[in-house]
Amino acid sequence: MTLHKQIKDQIKEAMIKKDAFRLMVLRGLSAAFMNEIVAKKIIADELGDEDTITIIRRLVKQRKDSIEQFTKGGRADLAENEEAEMKILETFLPQLMSKEEVEVFVKGKIAETGEIDKTKLGQFMGTIMKDLKGKADGMIVKEIIELLVK
Repeated sequence: MTLHKQIKDQIKEAMIKKDAFRLMVLRGLSAAFMNEIVAKKIIADELGDEDTITIIRRLVKQRKDSIEQFTKGGRADLAENEEAEMKILETFLPQLMSKEEVEVFVKGKIAETGEIDKTKLGQFMGTIMKDLKGKADGMIVKEIIELLVK
């Protein structure tokens, strides 16, 4: 069963349980899926898991940005609401690599490719991000690479 189908099923469950907040978040997610289907002119009713996860990641990132802005603006109530929505969305994402796992991976790549200098940092970062696409948080990867590359 695709992730898109699972989310559709969870919309039905939320309706049955009368969980209005979860239902609102899931319907918003479903609308984002439909927007993507229309934008990409996809013939199928459902998106593949890769496209679904990409959309969910985009929505989680939007929530993180909103939380940051609401916190700066002194609107803790709105930040809490966005945080609750983000937690629901994150339940559909695969588990990301820990900081330690990313560090081991980057050290292995450095050993494999040899010493990296600062001028090639962007190129190296691109290679690592391509290998870890969807498996690790980009900010953590960037932080570790900057610590290890001198």
